[in-house]
Amino acid sequence: MNILVINAGSSSLKYQLINMDNEQMIAKGNCERIGLDGSLIGGKTADGRSFETIVDLPNHTAAFLEVKKALTEGDCKVIDDLSEIAAVGHRVVQGGALFNKSMLVTDEVIAGIESLCDLAPLHNPAHIQGIRACMDVFGKDVPEVVVFDNAFHSTMPDEAYMFAIPYEYYEKYQVRRYGFHGTSHRYVSARCAEVMGKNVEDLKIVTCHIGNGSSITAVKNGKVIDTSMGLTPLDGFIMGTRCGGIDPSVVVYLQQKEGWTPEETDKVLNKKSGTLGISGVSSDDRDLTAAVKEGNERADLARRMQRYQIRKFIGSYIAAMDGVDAIVFTGGVGENAVDMREHICNNLSYLGIKIDPAVNETLRRGAEGEISTSESAVRVFVLPTNEELVIARDTKEIYDSLK
Repeated sequence: MNILVINAGSSSLKYQLINMDNEQMIAKGNCERIGLDGSLIGGKTADGRSFETIVDLPNHTAAFLEVKKALTEGDCKVIDDLSEIAAVGHRVVQGGALFNKSMLVTDEVIAGIESLCDLAPLHNPAHIQGIRACMDVFGKDVPEVVVFDNAFHSTMPDEAYMFAIPYEYYEKYQVRRYGFHGTSHRYVSARCAEVMGKNVEDLKIVTCHIGNGSSITAVKNGKVIDTSMGLTPLDGFIMGTRCGGIDPSVVVYLQQKEGWTPEETDKVLNKKSGTLGISGVSSDDRDLTAAVKEGNERADLARRMQRYQIRKFIGSYIAAMDGVDAIVFTGGVGENAVDMREHICNNLSYLGIKIDPAVNETLRRGAEGEISTSESAVRVFVLPTNEELVIARDTKEIYDSLK
């Protein structure tokens, strides 16, 4: 059976068609600049065919029609008809405290996602557009499933997810730590246990999803006990354009000095900070690496801050779990930044970590493996994430339950 996985943003729509008989990708692509000038769709198939076409995408329904065309027509077609797609799975960033597991889409579920838009104003409205646009194109007879980005983190105890502000704001507005990248942390923690030949319920794992957006999670006995992102994806440590955790008084002070509105403050902290703000060069790790080699001191500072903060989070989560069996690097930077992994691990020597630099050098661009040596007291892995497969698996499970 085939499952279509959708990740809808405010002006984008990523898709991936997966054959669940062998869990292999059939085709994937992205609709870009929806509702804007210069919109386009591009994609590729498992057998190497690819395309990119400039098209008019006034809304998400038009984008879904182009996805339908890409899958069923032209040189890159992979199916004859949409009836070959059994169900559709959607990524939803914020499920709040309402949803702690994946759900079949109903009017009540859509209303629940809508009620959480204040917690994820850039994401949840776009997800709702994607769900409704999918219904327009596929019809209501095709089951749709929503998989929540924060659901894996719902096992956090209250001492981990509560903020030390007046309790009334938790009661009134549900202000608490939710965490994100949950599907990624869920996949790589389970994959880590599989590679180790052990049950995830018997392990203590720190999973590091490092990319333009980054988060670290403590997974003890298969359950999350803490994670670095908070009420929003802004919390944690330095990212591509996000500042991560800072003294709240810094925000108040700068608002007073600069006269920022809440919207301007949000833009500075989410879009102009992080490694971009520190380096003045880029939010892309590849650009930073090149700048460092050219002697750019601010780019070097940005990377040193990033490594330092990652080490601090890893160490704190090891303390929270009272030990660690494995550390996992994943995400665009985690899977490819060889020097970053080496630096972080070499500066966790008190844990008895020993890595093989030669092996570490080979693990990039989708390669999976262990970079720790047989003498290492803690095993360290590079495991490419596969959030789409997690969404497809959950969608299939719910689809099968409907029979």
